[in-house]
Amino acid sequence: MIEWLKQLPAKIKELWAKWKPVQKGIFIGIVLLVVVALALMFRVNSAPAGVPLFTTVIRDEDARENITMRLDQENVDFRVREDGLIIVNDKKTAEKMKSILITEGLVPKEVDAFNLFDKSSWSDTDFDRNIKLQRSLTKQLKQHILAIDDIANATVDLTFPKKELFSTDQKPVTASVIVTFKPNSTMPEERKRLKGLQDLILRSVVGLTAENLTLSDNFGNILNDFESLAESDRLDNIRKGNKIISEEEEALRKRVLESLQKNFNGADRVRDLVVKIEKDLNFVSKDQTIYTPVIITEQDPDKPYDTTEKRESITLSSQEIKKTWTGTGYNPEGPAGVEGQNPPVYSDMSNVIGKSTEEGITKNNVVNKEERHTDQNYELKRISASANIDGRWETIIDKNRKPIVINDQNLSEWQSYCQQNEIPLDNCRLSIGHFFRVYHPVSQKVIDDVTKIVQSGINYQKKRGDSVSITSFPIPRDKEWEIEEDAYFRKEETRRTVLFSLAGITVILLAFIIFRFISRELDRRRRLREEEILRRQQAEREKALWDAKQDGLQDVTMSVEERKRAELQENAIAMAKEHPEDVAMLIRTWLLEE
Repeated sequence: MIEWLKQLPAKIKELWAKWKPVQKGIFIGIVLLVVVALALMFRVNSAPAGVPLFTTVIRDEDARENITMRLDQENVDFRVREDGLIIVNDKKTAEKMKSILITEGLVPKEVDAFNLFDKSSWSDTDFDRNIKLQRSLTKQLKQHILAIDDIANATVDLTFPKKELFSTDQKPVTASVIVTFKPNSTMPEERKRLKGLQDLILRSVVGLTAENLTLSDNFGNILNDFESLAESDRLDNIRKGNKIISEEEEALRKRVLESLQKNFNGADRVRDLVVKIEKDLNFVSKDQTIYTPVIITEQDPDKPYDTTEKRESITLSSQEIKKTWTGTGYNPEGPAGVEGQNPPVYSDMSNVIGKSTEEGITKNNVVNKEERHTDQNYELKRISASANIDGRWETIIDKNRKPIVINDQNLSEWQSYCQQNEIPLDNCRLSIGHFFRVYHPVSQKVIDDVTKIVQSGINYQKKRGDSVSITSFPIPRDKEWEIEEDAYFRKEETRRTVLFSLAGITVILLAFIIFRFISRELDRRRRLREEEILRRQQAEREKALWDAKQDGLQDVTMSVEERKRAELQENAIAMAKEHPEDVAMLIRTWLLEE
């Protein structure tokens, strides 16, 4: 093996001397391709498979799950390694998602989102390291601010004061940030997002507090003065509350109105329902202590009346004391051998036997006690609803099932009809030239039932002051009736016009048929008369020939010319009889020519 390696350079030189220039070029190209391929392979294998979102391992599973869910919402490709690091595809994606997570407060407190400072050299001084730290923080903070979609540009200025020996002399870290929002951005009006931007800046710089941070836009408006925005937030909450109330009113109105319209066969009789919800939009925080009786026996669901047994309290323990005393009372008189200084009243009571009795009972009772803390943004005060139900209008028809039209002749008749049937004249439509209609009002029972339906639909509570008003009065329908009657009258007029037209056409057709029948009958009779005349003439000619033959006139014969002449003469006579005017015109023409 060693000898082969020693001989390998000599063999290569020998082959290289034998090769042609083309072969040498091919060999050099193959060597270069192999070298390039190996370099690319080493580069790809040595490149990292992704960029960690945070360099710190997130141990809290809930926090890690919230972060991964937010990454899924942004359609970001990521993977979680076995050690807990979250890996994304590139650095740009990591910076963008890091800003979003910090803005929304999803980054755990133990994770430092900005720890990518410039690397230091062994020759750097403390001053150089501080400058690099400040530059790195400024650059990294600007990148993260620009990673927010609504921000077009940002200017960051950080100030790190010199460290003092005493903390009381130490000046705080300050920062000023000016951001330029993109056109049509709503971020300046959204307090939550501005608060997230402030938190991003505060967590990026160690020692920076909200009091020492100035955040403004390119117009000079301070964005992190949240205390002055309290009134604006209150007005926004009122606007949002009014919008919610309007949506609730519309949903409630739609649901109850649809139910009423189904019960009254459409939207013609119940056209609208007014629902008003009153709420207290002020924020209320209150503490309550509620004492309730102790329930010994629960309510029996099978019984309609109240079967619960309640007691005001339950005795846990009790103590009863009785004391009885009989004898003389204690009368202090001072030291022994000395006359006492007692008042005469006490002296008179000396050696008086007395009796005293003391009785006492101490009980330790327990009651139901509930401590309740309520934070309430909106308080429902009352709900009111009102609706009108139209009665039923009946169009009176005659025996031919046609509407009755009021005119001067039948007005008094239908007035008497209303009086006989005890129908108020206000409920009768007796307008001349219009249909006769009768109004049937809604009964009080139906109004009460509808009131119950509406009360159930709006969750009516009497103690809350809710109110439901259902009325019934006629809805003006003059325009609807006018359109209906105009259509009816146009239809009747069209029907009469069609009938008259059909009658006229029928008369014309009958007259034409009769005329044609008479004309044909006259032509038939004329033809029969002419045929009879020709028959008679022919019979006379035959009779003449026959008589001549009998008389022996053998020479009386007709030549061919005479027969033609006779036929022409007969045809001319027949034409003159059939068309005398044409023959007269022909004779007149002949005379004019001569």
